[in-house]
Amino acid sequence: MKRILLAFILLGSSAFYAGAQILNGEGQFHGSIEIDAQQYRPDSLIGAPPVPQKMLMNTYDELDYTNGKISAGVRYEAYDDALEGYSPLYDGSGFPYKYISYKQDNMEVTVGNFYEQFGSGMILRSYWSPALGIDNSFNGIRVKYNPVKGVYLKGLVGNQRDYWTQGAGLVRAFDGELNLNEMDSAWNNMKTKIIVGGSFVSEYQAADDATYNFPENVGASAGRLSIINGGFSFYTEDAYIINDPNAINGDIFKPGNGVLIRTGYSQKGFSLLLSGERVDNMSFKSDRTATANDLAINYLPEMPRDETYQLAAFYPYATQPNGEQGFDAEVKYKLPRGSFLGGKYGTDLDAEYSAVRSLDTISENDKTSSDMGYNTKILNIGQTNYFQEITFEIQHKFSPDFRLIAQYDYEYYDKTIIQNEYAPNIISNVGVLDGYYSISSAHTLHMELQGLQTQQDQGNWAFGLVEYNFGPDWFLGVLDEYNYGNTIPDMRIHYFTVTGGYTHNALRITVGYGKQRAGILCIGGVCREIPAADGFTLSITNSF
Repeated sequence: MKRILLAFILLGSSAFYAGAQILNGEGQFHGSIEIDAQQYRPDSLIGAPPVPQKMLMNTYDELDYTNGKISAGVRYEAYDDALEGYSPLYDGSGFPYKYISYKQDNMEVTVGNFYEQFGSGMILRSYWSPALGIDNSFNGIRVKYNPVKGVYLKGLVGNQRDYWTQGAGLVRAFDGELNLNEMDSAWNNMKTKIIVGGSFVSEYQAADDATYNFPENVGASAGRLSIINGGFSFYTEDAYIINDPNAINGDIFKPGNGVLIRTGYSQKGFSLLLSGERVDNMSFKSDRTATANDLAINYLPEMPRDETYQLAAFYPYATQPNGEQGFDAEVKYKLPRGSFLGGKYGTDLDAEYSAVRSLDTISENDKTSSDMGYNTKILNIGQTNYFQEITFEIQHKFSPDFRLIAQYDYEYYDKTIIQNEYAPNIISNVGVLDGYYSISSAHTLHMELQGLQTQQDQGNWAFGLVEYNFGPDWFLGVLDEYNYGNTIPDMRIHYFTVTGGYTHNALRITVGYGKQRAGILCIGGVCREIPAADGFTLSITNSF
């Protein structure tokens, strides 16, 4: 409770001072607050353990200030203690993120904490995701420089955040990008836009292992090309990491390589997007002993889509940095208004296919300090199918007040590989009906019906949701997730939840009570485990 009061005092005082400063013409303040609290009751049936504190909470309070060429910011975080599913290393409070930045003419210098991304992130991406419990921000200095039109340069030096401390490795990185159309006036009016870029990242960590001759300096490089012409787009990036033995790849000395290709075409009522990627030993961290999501320097773009529906996201895919090759194709088409199938308001069709397979490798048995681990047959496709998904979606507006979304999803899921948990491969079929009805300008009704059918794992599931918005700031929802197909009768559990809340401008307050199923939350191929829980939840977010 003290942390909640402190967070509101900080936000309130900040907002008051921001208003005074703005009125005086002395700059502008922007800020946000997020509070997530959960009460825990033990429930042995669903696997919810007893929590001694009874209630846990995560709090984030951020404040940013800009005044002419100067900007600065700070974020206060408190974990009392951290919510279940987050690392206990977060327990405590403090100001882990603070920075000051100065911009003049074509140069910008930032000192303190910052986030950065080169290209698609294959060799460098730092970001903050409270939902995933990830914050790999850099603490150091960053310089951005635009010497001439079309030339963009970035350089940084720093250590990464490791909960309340800093990682052991020092990261030094440089990125350059050339926009050819901006560089030359003769190219400026061309329909074809061409952008090329390149990056280099170096990570230093002292080596003191008596068994392995670990490299103290690990370098990574990447090149990228983007071409856009009307409705056509093409992007490719190729990344390389020199030998980087670490806890993820089992301390092998094999170099890493990653390739990403995305191309698409769109016009009114139609779009096609094709994507392909190949990842081979691409875990890159600023501490060779780090595991899971800790201290990741890079990010590996995922192929499968991020599902939004509860049961469609039941078996989410986690990118495999040690090796995978994936493909994704998505087609969207809008049936014209007034046509037989399009109806009065038109019909949106969406079809997507994703597949991720293993690499074709040959193991090596040399267990010396220069162990390469395996060789890869680059031109071959691996024999193991990690993940496969086929999705069809239809969205139709029947009237100005009513629209319906229907979705079918087929999945093949290798649980042993993806979750590192020995289990039979899972084949699931998911159906979704999602309806929205506007009763009046201030009252809307949202209903969902979902079903998941599988003969593996925990068997069949059903999901239902009814949400009513009224006032127009208030909402009330009831949902139930039912494992009716479990082969163990006592485990055919209803995960029943009631939620309600208030929204006004940027303020949102949500209160809920019910059971939470254990599972995995994935965003962009990066995942964390969600433990089973039973009890009340409170969420408050606001920004100014």
